[in-house]
Amino acid sequence: MPEILSIASASGYDGIELRFVENEDSLWNLSAFRGQGLAATKQSLSDYGLTISCVDTSCRFHFPDPKERSRWIEEGQRMAELAAALGAPGIRVFGDTIQTGADRASTRSWIAESIRILAERIAALGVEVWLETHGDFAGASETAEILTEAGSSRAGVVWDPANCFIESQDEPRQGAVILGSTIRQVHLKDLCLNGTDWKLALTGEGNFPLAEVCDALQQIGYKGFASFEWEKKWHPEIPDATIALPHFARWFRENVK
Repeated sequence: MPEILSIASASGYDGIELRFVENEDSLWNLSAFRGQGLAATKQSLSDYGLTISCVDTSCRFHFPDPKERSRWIEEGQRMAELAAALGAPGIRVFGDTIQTGADRASTRSWIAESIRILAERIAALGVEVWLETHGDFAGASETAEILTEAGSSRAGVVWDPANCFIESQDEPRQGAVILGSTIRQVHLKDLCLNGTDWKLALTGEGNFPLAEVCDALQQIGYKGFASFEWEKKWHPEIPDATIALPHFARWFRENVK
């Protein structure tokens, strides 16, 4: 966490979206988020003037086995407790992938039910459940259908327009209009088309329509966080975060009004 806080502050960020720290995604396991360590982390956040915009989980609710879905709901509860302690308004969850032997309608219902149950259990914490546009349900329409079926006012969306674009061919303006007021957090990243594959690129050096994303967000009056996503854990060939993080911050200040 000291390294994360330092680079975020030095690069001019307003907040941090927590995902992996020390290669751990169940963050409640770490000393930085327990007892005196948690108190020290909160003090450091205050000292740096940083906000935790979202606590990301690895929760996936696509499992046919209700016991497996229940296990991930419990993980979501633990992460929501941490989010509340850090003053974060939401936790990110996935849908995510239709499993062998399952169908789309059943999987959608399992995801929606799990979101509803989790949202009800953590409501008293003041933390919402935010479903990322990802996997087999990456499309804006698919995500909106899940939220409608979940029927919870304590659920929202982490909109990743690049995921929507690659997985479902959603154009940014279309996705922004469909998801509208349900968008709670936005992931921004640039992509470069390499043959038939999209690859991560330093912001502004790719050909993903980032300007269109930003314009679409302004059109719907979005006021939340835009979170730079740089997935070096899964793409070790891309530049280091010490390069990519300040690069994005400069691009954002120069190009987004």
